[in-house]
Amino acid sequence: MSQQGDRPATTDDWWGRLYDESARDTGPAGTPDDTIDDRFDSAADTLGGGDDLPSTRTYGHAVDAIAVADDEDDAGDDEDEGVGPASRPPAWWESPGGRPVTRTPAPAPESAPAPAPEPSVPTPAPVAPAPLTPRPRAPWEPPPAAFDPTDPAADPTPPPAPPPAAPRDPRAADPRPPAPAPPPPAPAPAARISHVGDSPPTYEAEPTALPAADAEELDQLVADTVLDGARYGTYTLRAASLRGDSARYRGEPRRDALLTARFGAGPGALVLVAVATGARATEGAHLSAADACRWIGGAVGRSHSRLAEDIRAGRRGDLKSGLHRLTDRTYGKLRARAAELGRDPEEYTASLRCLLLSADPDCRTRVFFGVGGGGLFRLRDGAWQDLEPLVPEPSAIRGAPVVGYGSVPTGAGAATEQTPDGDRLTMDLEITKAPGPLVEEPVPPPPEPFRFRASVARPGDTLLLTSVGLAEPLRGVPALGDELAARWADGELPGLATYLADVALRAKGYADDRTAVGVWEA
Repeated sequence: MSQQGDRPATTDDWWGRLYDESARDTGPAGTPDDTIDDRFDSAADTLGGGDDLPSTRTYGHAVDAIAVADDEDDAGDDEDEGVGPASRPPAWWESPGGRPVTRTPAPAPESAPAPAPEPSVPTPAPVAPAPLTPRPRAPWEPPPAAFDPTDPAADPTPPPAPPPAAPRDPRAADPRPPAPAPPPPAPAPAARISHVGDSPPTYEAEPTALPAADAEELDQLVADTVLDGARYGTYTLRAASLRGDSARYRGEPRRDALLTARFGAGPGALVLVAVATGARATEGAHLSAADACRWIGGAVGRSHSRLAEDIRAGRRGDLKSGLHRLTDRTYGKLRARAAELGRDPEEYTASLRCLLLSADPDCRTRVFFGVGGGGLFRLRDGAWQDLEPLVPEPSAIRGAPVVGYGSVPTGAGAATEQTPDGDRLTMDLEITKAPGPLVEEPVPPPPEPFRFRASVARPGDTLLLTSVGLAEPLRGVPALGDELAARWADGELPGLATYLADVALRAKGYADDRTAVGVWEA
C-alpha cells in the first residue's frame, strides 16, 4: 500500500520520489538567498528535472500547476476505484469554511491536447442560518451605532407617526381653562443713597474711635446706636438713636438719650418715648440726658393711669397742666443734681421731648410735650408738615401791668388816670423815690417755655419726633426730607434695620447725634 491510500505505486509517482530515503535533502540552501524561487527549483530537481511542470517563476502559478496535476490524478484514481466525485471527501479548498483558492490553469503548449474538463461538484443544499446570539462588547471594541442589526432589541422600524388632529371648529368653546398670563417682571429695586447733597460729608459714615472708659464708672458708658420698636393699637413704633459723625471721629460719647417704656396692660396701657440731648461742649452731657429721660419716665409711670384716661377722654387742658408739672419736677431734679456735683445748672441740663401713645385701638390722639430744641413733623399725603408748637421770643414775653405799682406817664398818649369804673390808677404825690438795687451781674435768660401739642392721627400718617441733630438738616436741606418722603410714602412699614439706614441718611455740614421716633398709622 502506498502513502496515498489504496492507490498502487508507479515508477512516475512523484510523491514516493519526494520522500525516498535515498534522495538528497532538499532543506534550506547554504546560501543566504533562500527564496521561494530557490525552493521551487530544488523541488523541481528532486522530481527529475521538472520537465513535466510548467517553467514558470511565479509562486502562485506553480501552485496552480501542481493543483491541476493533482486534480487529474485524483480524478483518474477515483474512476478506477469506483468512487464518484460526490462520495469523496471534499478538499480543504472546497469546504465551505476553507480558504478560497483561485484556480488559474497553466498555459499548455500548442502541441499538447486540451485538458479534460474538471468534474462538477454538486452544490450543497442551502442551510438556514442559526439565530444570532448577542454577545457582550469587549472593552477595546467601539460602541455600537444607533442601530445594530445583531441586537435583537433594536428595531429599525421608526415609530408610527401620530394621526393628524381633526380640525377644530373655531366657533366651538374650548373646554380647557385659558392659561394664566405670566406675571410682569418685578422692577429692579432702586439703589439706596447714603447721603444727600452735591458732595459727601466730611467724616466717615462708620464709627472710628470709642469713648474713653473709667474702670470704676463703667455704668456711665453708652452704646453708639440704640434701636427699638413696637406695635400697639393702630400704630407701629420705630425708634433709633446714633452717634453723629463728629462724635464717632473724635471718640466722644453720644449726647442723645432714648427711652421707650410701656406702663400698664391692655387698652389702658400707655407708651412713653422720651428723647433728651445734653448741653453741647459740657462734661457729662450724656449723663444729664440719661437722667432727664429716667426721671420723666418715673414721673409718667407713677401717673400713667390718670394720663391714659385723660388722653382717651380728650382732656387737653388737664393733660397740659399735668405734664407741665411733671416736666418742672424733672428739671428741678436736674438742678439739684448739678448742685451735688458742684456745677452750674446750665451745664448739667438737657433738652427733653416726649410722646405719649395710648394702646387703645379706638384712641388716635397723640400727645407731645417737652422743653428745648428739636423737631416734630408729620408726613401726610406725601408732604411734610412742621408741627412744632410756636413759642414767643423771650424778649417779647411781658407781664400784665400790676395795679398800684409804678407811675402812670403823663402828657400826650398817656393813659387815663381812671378805670372804666371811675377809680384812679395811681396818685403822684411828687415824693422822691429811692434808687433801685445795683445789679452788677447780667440777669440770667428766662427758661425755655414748655411745649405741648395734642393731635388726632389719620390712617396713613407718619409722625416723626426728632432731636436737634436731625431736625436741623430736615429744615435746612429739602433734599433730605424729599428722600425720606419717597421712602416712606408707599405705605410699607420699614423694618428696624431699614429704619436705621433711613435715619442715618447724611447731609454735608450736619454731623451731630441723631435720634428719631417714627409712628406709622395703620
